[in-house]
Amino acid sequence: MTEFRADLLNGIALAYAGDAVYEVFVRDHLLANGITKPGELQRNAVRFVSAKAQAYLIAEMEKDAFLTEEELLYFKRGRNAHSKTTAKNTDVITYRISTGFEAVFGFNHLTGENDRVAELATYCIKKISEQIL
Repeated sequence: MTEFRADLLNGIALAYAGDAVYEVFVRDHLLANGITKPGELQRNAVRFVSAKAQAYLIAEMEKDAFLTEEELLYFKRGRNAHSKTTAKNTDVITYRISTGFEAVFGFNHLTGENDRVAELATYCIKKISEQIL
């Protein structure tokens, strides 16, 4: 994959890519845990990918100082981006925070930081899994 100039992309574009990247990790996790029925996959995936879950994960990352300074900049770029879409099933603040979360994944993916993407996804899946138990 060609490296993108993430510094030239807006937060919405970064979040667009990051949403898909994180979703693949979640889907792989669910399938690896033997969840194969479509309805069950959807119900479980929402626990990981909802705006509320992503806002929770950002709060945990901040508490654990898990994000780099550069990632925090891209989180803020995504969070502060003006989107023409509206939040579904959540408030505007939570939606914006989740857009920032996705922008972090998008930034790392588009700059070829695959190990970091995997590290972020593993952290997130572990945190949500602990919360579910």
